[in-house]
Amino acid sequence: MGERGCDLQALRALSPAYAGRNGELTAILQYVYQGILLSGCGKEKEAKQLIRISVEEMHHLEKIGGLLVKLGVPPVFTACPPYPVAYYSASNVDYSRPIAQMLAADIRAEQEAIACYTRILDAVQNEEVRAVIAPIRADEERHLAILREMQAAL
Repeated sequence: MGERGCDLQALRALSPAYAGRNGELTAILQYVYQGILLSGCGKEKEAKQLIRISVEEMHHLEKIGGLLVKLGVPPVFTACPPYPVAYYSASNVDYSRPIAQMLAADIRAEQEAIACYTRILDAVQNEEVRAVIAPIRADEERHLAILREMQAAL
């Protein structure tokens, strides 16, 4: 995937999006938590929408993990793969309960994800990385629009 310096640059840029505090792993767990909770409260439509978003986030995690492997590191769930330090913690998930608070947290998280992917695209010249990240950013923009629609419907 290019010269080693470019790989290090890409690795540093990708790590937070993978399993950092506000990365894809957090998004997956947060949406699953919310989907289960809302389903149990009779809000099936909202629950199914959040679970659908979580599945898309799982695909993002898989794609970024694949990039990490191509960059020569194992896709360890840490803030700084491949180092076995600062392992991922489920305390990163926002466990808000009222649906309005859930959606507000989700909207903030999607805005942060869009900003993160924009920073990656601005910082990384590696075309293989950019080709994976650009569609992920577009997905996050779509998620943001869905969440805003859900929020407006409350």
